[in-house]
Formats: sequence, C-alpha cells, structure tokens
Amino acid sequence: MTDKPERKFTGRHALMVFVGAFSVIIGVNIALAVSAVKTFPGLEVKNSYVASQEFNARRSAQEALGWSVYASAVGGLVVLEISDEHGQPVQVASLDATLGRATHVKDDIKPAFKFDGRAYVAPAELADGNWNIRMNAVAKDGTAFSQRVILHVKG
Repeated sequence: MTDKPERKFTGRHALMVFVGAFSVIIGVNIALAVSAVKTFPGLEVKNSYVASQEFNARRSAQEALGWSVYASAVGGLVVLEISDEHGQPVQVASLDATLGRATHVKDDIKPAFKFDGRAYVAPAELADGNWNIRMNAVAKDGTAFSQRVILHVKG
C-alpha cells in the first residue's frame, strides 16, 4: 500500500473560499439592485416639498366630495365605479387614468374609459395578479380628485 500525502487546508485555500463566497453575495446584490432600478420608476412627484405644502388642502377638498372608488375586471373589461356619499354613480368632468402593475411600468396602459351611466368602463385584457389604477379626475365643480385604486385580477 502506498500512502498518499495528506492534503492540508492552507491559507491559500481559506482565501479562495472567502473570495468565492463574497463574490457570490456581491454578484447577487448587484443583480437585484439593477433589477430594482430598471423596473421601478421611483418618481411619485416632481417636487416633494411643494407637494407636502399643498397636501392638506387637496385632501380636505377631495374628502368633501365624499366619493368612493372601486375597480374590477370582468370579461375583458375594466370597470371603475365612482360613487358619492349616497352610493349614487358620479360622472366626472374629466378622467385620466393609468392602469399598470404596482412594481414596474412596462405593462402600463391608458384605458379609454367611457361612462355607461353607472361606471367607467374600458376594454383591457389583464393577466392575473395585482394591478393599480392611478386615476386623476376632476369633479364638475372643478375639484381635483386623485387616488390609486388597487385591482386584484384572478383567473
């Protein structure tokens, strides 16, 4: 029988394990950071200081309208129901809405909502999952109304 020389764990081996492990960790962190930056726009308002100064006045005016908003997706249609404090449908002076995922903007669309007497309806084929409708409406009295409406689509 021949004896094989015993292999020793040297400082060079420790260095290779250390460098290899941290290379994997740093590589994964970089990949996740790049993915996060590419998929999230990150901009809510152009100037946060100005927006904060106007927030309470806009919120009070919007709450005074007494509106509630509900969204659903049925048979290739997106339905946006806006109702007043008595549960009656509200027809707005103008409506601008963006429909998209909560996590990225690549699927964003601008549905052509039309008022059908009860709600605003627009054609849109949506995949399962969570969607947001970022709506900006103007009441007939000129009051601005903004809301992010969550829409859950199940197949």
